[in-house]
Amino acid sequence: MKISKEIKTGLIALASIGLLVAGVNFLKGNSFFGGDAVYYAYFPNSGQLAPASSVTLNGVGVGKVLNVEYMPNEKPNRLVKVTFNIQNKNVKIPIGSVVEIGALDFLTKGVILKFNSDLSKGFYKPGSALRGQVEVDIVSQVKTYADPVVSKFKGMMTGLDNFVNNVSAFWDTTANAELHKGMKDLKLTITKFGNVADEVENLVATEKAKLGQIFSNVESITYNLKVSNEKVAAILGNAKKVTDDLVSANFKNVIGDAQQTLQKLNNVLSDAANGNGSLGKLLKDEKLYNELVETNQEMQNLVSDIQLHPERYIRKKITFNLRFYSELIKK
Repeated sequence: MKISKEIKTGLIALASIGLLVAGVNFLKGNSFFGGDAVYYAYFPNSGQLAPASSVTLNGVGVGKVLNVEYMPNEKPNRLVKVTFNIQNKNVKIPIGSVVEIGALDFLTKGVILKFNSDLSKGFYKPGSALRGQVEVDIVSQVKTYADPVVSKFKGMMTGLDNFVNNVSAFWDTTANAELHKGMKDLKLTITKFGNVADEVENLVATEKAKLGQIFSNVESITYNLKVSNEKVAAILGNAKKVTDDLVSANFKNVIGDAQQTLQKLNNVLSDAANGNGSLGKLLKDEKLYNELVETNQEMQNLVSDIQLHPERYIRKKITFNLRFYSELIKK
C-alpha cells in the first residue's frame, strides 16, 4: 500500500510539532518527555534568580527553575514565588526541608536544596509548597562589614580636620606670644637651678668637718660590731639550744595524758547520759527528783507552820528540858 504525499507531509508536520513542543519544554527546564515532579517555594525577594537556573542537591543538579513570579498580595516573606521541578526520579524531598536561593559559583545563582535529616515525618508530594530563604550574597556581606568602617573613617577624618583647624587658629593668634613666654620661663628656671647648685656647694664646704666626724662614728660602730661578733654568735647559739630543748621536750606523753583525761571525762558524761552512777541517777531518776520536790514542799510547809504557830514547838521544847533536868536530879 502506497502512502500518499499528503499523509507523509501530515506525519512529518505532527512529528515536527511534537519535537518543537518537547524542545520548548526542555528549554524551559522540564525533561524532554515531561513527567517531572513540580514544587513551589516562597521568598521575600528573588535574589536575582532567573528561570532555567539549576536546582542542586549536595552540589549535584537535580532539577530546573521553571518560573519566578512576583506576588504583590502576599506577606512580606512570600512576595516571590519560585516554581521548580525535580527531574531525578530517585530524589524525594523530606518534610521540613528548606529551599535556598544562593550562589552556585561566583557568577551563577540557583536553588539549593537543604534536606531535613529527620525522615520520620515523610516526604512532600509533588505540587507542595516548601519553605524558602535567600542566602546573603558576598556583596551584602562586604557591605555589612564595610559600612561601620566607612562611618568610623568619616568620623575620624572630620575630627582630624577640626584638629588641624584648631591648631592653625591657635598658632596664628597666640602661639608666638606663648612660645616667647615659655622661653623666658625656661631661662628663669635654669638660673634658679644654678643658684641652688651654688648653695649646695657652699653647704658641703661648710659642713665638711661634721660629715667627716659622722663617717668616723659610723666606722667606729662597725668596728665594735666586728669585735662583738663572737659574743653575738654565742648568744645565738644559746638561743638555738633553748629552742632545741623546747622542740625535744616530751610533748607526746603530755598529749597522751590529756587524751586519757578527756576519755575518762567522756566516759563519765556518757554514763551520766545513760543514767549510770550517782550523777546519772541524779539526772535520770524521776523518783528521786519527785521525792526531793516533796521534801522541799514539806520543809516549806513546816517553816510556814512554825511561823504561824510557834507556841506548838516552843512548849514541847520546854517540857522536854524539864523532864531531862528532873531525871538528872534524881540520879
